[in-house]
Amino acid sequence: MVLRKRGYELLVATDGEEALAVAVEGRPDLIVMDIQLPKMDGLEVTRKLRLTPQFRQTPILALTASAMEGDREEIIAAGCDEYISKPVNTRRFPQLVAEMLRRGRGIPSLSGGDGGKENTGN
Repeated sequence: MVLRKRGYELLVATDGEEALAVAVEGRPDLIVMDIQLPKMDGLEVTRKLRLTPQFRQTPILALTASAMEGDREEIIAAGCDEYISKPVNTRRFPQLVAEMLRRGRGIPSLSGGDGGKENTGN
């Protein structure tokens, strides 16, 4: 709802297998990947996507309820670019999505990093 209110077009999946299929078919510019998905977890989906040439550069934002020590490293090692834990800060989340989309387009971020893409998907 937070992203839809800001005009983003969303592709939605309810499990890991569907997330993989939706991503391949919809080719989103940014993927918001829930790590705790049924059938295939989000880290496995991310690994599979990263093996596909069309998704090697697609920004992937991990969304997880787990914020244990070492989780960030595991999430980044699986191929996610950023990570945000639940409960999601509804002010920070859209800012992070926008920044990742700018990075994907090569536009400098407001914080001085390099720029993300458009359309979000899960």
